Amino acid sequence: MEAKGNKPDFQAITSSQKETWSSGDFHEIARQNVVMAEALCNAVDLRGGQRVLDVACGSGTAALVAARRYCDVVGIDYVPALIDRARRRADADGLDVDFRTADAQNLPFDDDSFDAILSVYGVQFAPDQDRAAAELLRVCRPGAKIGLATPMPEGWSGDFFATHGKYNPPPPGLHPPLRWGTDEGLEALLGQDTSSIVSEPKTALQYYRSVDHAVEVFETYFGPTIRASQNRDEQSRRQLLDELHTIFDRYNRATDGTAVVENRYLLTVATKA
Repeated sequence: MEAKGNKPDFQAITSSQKETWSSGDFHEIARQNVVMAEALCNAVDLRGGQRVLDVACGSGTAALVAARRYCDVVGIDYVPALIDRARRRADADGLDVDFRTADAQNLPFDDDSFDAILSVYGVQFAPDQDRAAAELLRVCRPGAKIGLATPMPEGWSGDFFATHGKYNPPPPGLHPPLRWGTDEGLEALLGQDTSSIVSEPKTALQYYRSVDHAVEVFETYFGPTIRASQNRDEQSRRQLLDELHTIFDRYNRATDGTAVVENRYLLTVATKA
């Protein structure tokens, strides 16, 4: 998926990504992200009445946390099925959230529209990182905050996504999503138009019935795992799942046969200049 001059064809890559994330049901994965969404809203210090955007919101986890604080919330994602699920969740909780199908690389909002922007393991996967970062900054008001919960190169996330990259290599020329989980990457992406970027490694625990169950959940519901295992012979598919089992087991804190998997992520609050 390369355009002329070996520049990545971001449009084609985005279309392929949409197919990947539409596979399975990411909502079953996002249930483990509530603790990150809560921590992120605390770090940004959301207050009632603020206008908040949740970028690449999935099934709406962070948007719903913000809405419970009586913020005026918009959530966008490019997978229509996830937006439908987010709307159903908001209706079930009696929350008023404006969920829309849209792309993080082309946000359908005016400049300086929001008091805060959130993204939990979301915007980081946009293929055109420079464009996505510029869009975050564009729609964020001066003095407002951008809050990110981001996978880091170290720990469970780093090992997990590196394994997927072996079986489904990314297109050439792309920066890895884990770039957002480094000080250098954040400075390159957001530093020019922010007055401060404050990051702190945090821990989120994922709970499963067992390590086998954890692998089964991702094999069944997580788009990148589904894509990595497609069109493979049984031996290759089994090897992928065995490697994922090893990773979940490596970071499992539980000793009773269940799985309590330690995931280290980077919590970042950037303030727009």
